[in-house]
Amino acid sequence: MNRRTFLSFASTFSLGLALGLPKAAANVDASTTLAIADQSEFVRNLLDASGKTSELGFKASFPNFAGGPAILEAIRAGALDIAYVGDTPPIQARAAGTLLPIVGTFTRQVAQYRLTSRPGLVINKLAELKGKKLSYVEGSGRQVFLIEALNRAGVSLKDVELVNLRVADLPDAIRSGTVDVAVLTEPHVTRLVRQAGASPVLDPVERQILPSTSYFYARPDVLADSKKAAAIENFLAAFARAAKWSNANRQAWAKYYFTDFQRISPDETAAIVAAESPLLLQTSAEAIPHHQKLIDILYQAGSLRERFDAKTSFVDTYDSIIAAER
Repeated sequence: MNRRTFLSFASTFSLGLALGLPKAAANVDASTTLAIADQSEFVRNLLDASGKTSELGFKASFPNFAGGPAILEAIRAGALDIAYVGDTPPIQARAAGTLLPIVGTFTRQVAQYRLTSRPGLVINKLAELKGKKLSYVEGSGRQVFLIEALNRAGVSLKDVELVNLRVADLPDAIRSGTVDVAVLTEPHVTRLVRQAGASPVLDPVERQILPSTSYFYARPDVLADSKKAAAIENFLAAFARAAKWSNANRQAWAKYYFTDFQRISPDETAAIVAAESPLLLQTSAEAIPHHQKLIDILYQAGSLRERFDAKTSFVDTYDSIIAAER
């Protein structure tokens, strides 16, 4: 999509936002299909563990991906309807000329990401990142987390050596010492700490850098399809109920997902649960300020050519169902 086409579409999309996109019907056509991009099979497992899969009312598939860039390629190709992504992929998609409306937001007060150093290296303060070799995953939530960590430390991107790696390669990069510090998620942090002698950054500010925010975004033509729009409503309602169940049943969810599915030891599972904060769903109005902050961080770091208005990345079509079910 060229710039002129993108701006024309963005203008039309903003008008649709003001007028209200097609509202999902009360009843879902059981023959409707939705391809929902998953990561680490989190969404599928959460729905299954909570017993909410049976409440979808349509045919859902959950192809699994390793990171936002791969998901963007698939959704551009029309292979996906909606996708579970981190906080940066919707911004990177817009920067590349593709506007994928955000239909749902969920967050944790404490970030799922951890700055983790290689064996033999202990980082006590964020300022000690200066001069280090850091992983830099373009287009993923890890990117903005790392940039903000450097901002908090007063360290410029020019003061570190950036190594661009795929998400799947990060644990081995830390284990082997290919990089000094990587932005990792569980269970990799706990495993590397216990098995390889890696270490999370010890500065308490690291736990306050950013909340852990993720989104569901959709192809615009999917939202214009009344049957698929209704299916998305059912999906978001079921996901909200599943999230509420996981918050009330943390041990049962952790055993199902981490211990039984990911084959993580009970001790490691307990460490993950102890560090994890509740899963909270947000309406578009609640989510927009944080999304604008992410855009501003990337823009100020020179990763974006223009500063977008976060409001035009969201639709409020499903706000009422999210507010009612969360």
